[in-house]
Amino acid sequence: MVTDIRSTPVCILGLGLIGGSMMRALDASGASTFGYNRSSATVEQVRADGHDASTDLVATLRRAADTDAVIVLATPVTTIEPIVSAIADHAAGCLITDVISVKTPVAEIFRRLFPDARYVGGHPMAGSSHSGWEATDPDLFTDAMWMVTTEDSTDAEDWRVVAGLARALGAAVVPAANDAHDRAVAAISHVPHLTAAATAAVGAAESELAIRLAAGSFRDGTRVAGTAPQLQRAMIEANGIAVLNALSEVIDRLTAARDELRDHGTTEVLIDAGYRARHAYEAMANAPRVAITDVEPGVAGWQAEMRRQAHRGSVWLG
Repeated sequence: MVTDIRSTPVCILGLGLIGGSMMRALDASGASTFGYNRSSATVEQVRADGHDASTDLVATLRRAADTDAVIVLATPVTTIEPIVSAIADHAAGCLITDVISVKTPVAEIFRRLFPDARYVGGHPMAGSSHSGWEATDPDLFTDAMWMVTTEDSTDAEDWRVVAGLARALGAAVVPAANDAHDRAVAAISHVPHLTAAATAAVGAAESELAIRLAAGSFRDGTRVAGTAPQLQRAMIEANGIAVLNALSEVIDRLTAARDELRDHGTTEVLIDAGYRARHAYEAMANAPRVAITDVEPGVAGWQAEMRRQAHRGSVWLG
């Protein structure tokens, strides 16, 4: 069975959209949470809403060490190096996870700065174009997918705790290796931010008439372009190699569509491929979830078997 997270304190470092939504949801479930944010204004908001937060990172980490809390890194990847070093200095024995949208760069930072860390990465596939504590939502993770790092070296009991955290928040767990995760999110999250930005920029450059006429396809296709630019750049640039590969495929497909339209007056190939892919996505999204079966964390080869079943679309439900 997955660990009941209500039996373990959770220390959340970073109280923006994701970290703050975690705090709201966990507190509502009866879990014990406390957190850190460098912004005193944010901490004041968090406290005003009845939650436990501080601007003192060292004191927060010492409290985590004293209570054996699970530490959640919920700040952009560009900011975590000094935080990881501080955890190594003040809460070295705690289990650590994160909610950062790239996994390989985070794992590399831990290998370099804190190689003995009890670290199991995570990434909830949930979000909004809005940011900050004001945008937080305790239901943000309900029915979401939550990747939990499942490498051959991942400790079974630590994995259970992190998976239990995701399940307590209403998400289904997707076990995956870091590099596979990063390739996947480049294709379905990071490149779509770039294509949304391109669509928005082309529409705006056309004319004010075009923006006035813009309706559903423009609105839906550019939604993520409204995310704070620094947040978009942090996740895209940290996943540079995977994004370059996926972006090259997008450019190749668009170039082929341009050439097909110019030479033959049709865009059949790209439109048909997109239509099939969209309907395949909808079919999977609307189908009952298929649970990972016949494997338990800790048995020989459990990590590889979980990854194998996840690659076929199954999820861990505990």
